[in-house]
Amino acid sequence: MSSKLPKYDEAYVWVWLPDATEPIVAGRLSAENGLVHFNYGKSYLERADAIPLYLPELPLQAGELPLPDGLTMPSSLRDAAPDAWGRRVILNKKFGVKGNELDNLELSELTFLLESGSDRIGALDFQLSPSEYVPRSPTNATLEELMESAQRVEKGIPLSPELDQALHHGSSIGGARPKALIEDGAIKHVAKFSSSSDVYSVVKAEFIAMRLAALCGLNVAPVSLVNASGKDVLLVERFDRLKTDAGWQRKMMVSALTMLGLDEMMARYASYADLADIIRHRFTDPQETLRELFSRIVFNILSGNTDDHARNHAAFWSGETLSLTPAYDICPQGRAGQEATQAMLITGDNRASRVATCFEAAHHFLLSQNEAMEIIEAQVRCIAENWPAVCDEAELSEAERNFFWGRQFLNPYAFTVLESAPAELTKLADELRKSVA
Repeated sequence: MSSKLPKYDEAYVWVWLPDATEPIVAGRLSAENGLVHFNYGKSYLERADAIPLYLPELPLQAGELPLPDGLTMPSSLRDAAPDAWGRRVILNKKFGVKGNELDNLELSELTFLLESGSDRIGALDFQLSPSEYVPRSPTNATLEELMESAQRVEKGIPLSPELDQALHHGSSIGGARPKALIEDGAIKHVAKFSSSSDVYSVVKAEFIAMRLAALCGLNVAPVSLVNASGKDVLLVERFDRLKTDAGWQRKMMVSALTMLGLDEMMARYASYADLADIIRHRFTDPQETLRELFSRIVFNILSGNTDDHARNHAAFWSGETLSLTPAYDICPQGRAGQEATQAMLITGDNRASRVATCFEAAHHFLLSQNEAMEIIEAQVRCIAENWPAVCDEAELSEAERNFFWGRQFLNPYAFTVLESAPAELTKLADELRKSVA
C-alpha cells in the first residue's frame, strides 16, 4: 500500500490579497528530510501590494525562509491544512479503506494541502503549478441540496461528493465529525453533521452553546440548526468569506497556535496568558479584545467546553495587525466526573476548569477582580435565563436537557475553591441550577 502513497516534494502557495476576488501565486513550499520550507516568488516580492503572509514567521524577503525553532513547516501555512475529517476523507478516497484501518495510514503535509478542497479556511490555497490556478471542488453544495438531500437520493439525483460523503459515509470513515461546505446566496456555511458514534447530541450541544454565547454578548459565528436526511445538521456561518459584485473575497487568518509560535506537538504549552500578551502588543483594539477573550474563557468553563485548543482560536491578519475572529467550535464535551481542565493553560500551569482560575488570571487581561466578577456573574445569569428558550429552539427533549444542565452547563466543579466575594457565585449557581431544572 505504501507504493500508492503520492509523493509531493513541492507546492505553490496562492493567496487572495485583501479585497481581491482572484488569487495570485505568492511562493513555493519545498519538502526535504521531514521539513517544509517556504520562499516568496520574485513576482510576488515585486508587487506594490504584496503583504507578508504572516509576521514574524514569513517576512517579505527573498530566499528560503528559516523555520522558527521547533517547527517542521511554517505554522501559518499549516493552518490551511484540512482538519481531522478532511484528512480521513482524503485517505478514504485514496485507498478505499474504512474505519480503524485509516489510523495506520499517513500522508505528508504537502499531500494533505494539495489533495484537499480549495475553499479552505482563510485566504490561501495550494497548487502544483506556479502559473495556472485550478480550484479543487470549485463549487459548494447549496442549502437547497442539503435540505432536499433525502428526496434527491430517492429520485436518483446525485449529491455533490462532499455532501454525500458527510451525510452517508461518515460512520464508515469514522474518527472525526462529518462536515461539508454549504453556499446559500451571499452566505457560506460550514455544515456539521451528527455521527452514528455519538453518545449524546453533539450537534445540538454545539448549537445551544453557540446561541447562549451570543446571548451572553460574545462575538460568535451565527449558527442555525436544520435536519437533512434524518440527521441533525449545524450550519455555522463562515466569517472568512465576503460576497461582492465582483466575486468572493477571502480573509487572511492565523490560529492562536501560529501566533504562539507552536505546532501540534507543542500545543500543550499554549497559554491564554501568553496569547493575552500578544494581544496587548499586536492587536487592534487590544483592551476590548482582552475583555472578549477573557469572556470566552469564562463561557467555555461555564458551558463545559474543554476543547478550547489553540487552533480553536484565530485572528484575521491584515498584513500588519491582528484582530480576533468571531468565536467558533464552542461545544460542551462529555464528562464522567466533576473535575475538568481546559485544553489551553489559563495562567501559569493552571488550566483547571474553574471560575477561580479566571479570577487568578484576570490581571493578564487588564481586568480588576470586580470587573471579572461582573463578567462571570452576568454570564451565569444569562445562561440560566436563556436556557429554556434556547433548548426549545433546539427541540431538546427533557432527557437531553437534564443531560446537559448542571453537568456541562454550570457544572458545580466550576464554582469550587471560591473565597470572599466571589464565593457568592457558588450560591448563585446552586440556586439557578435548581430553579431552572
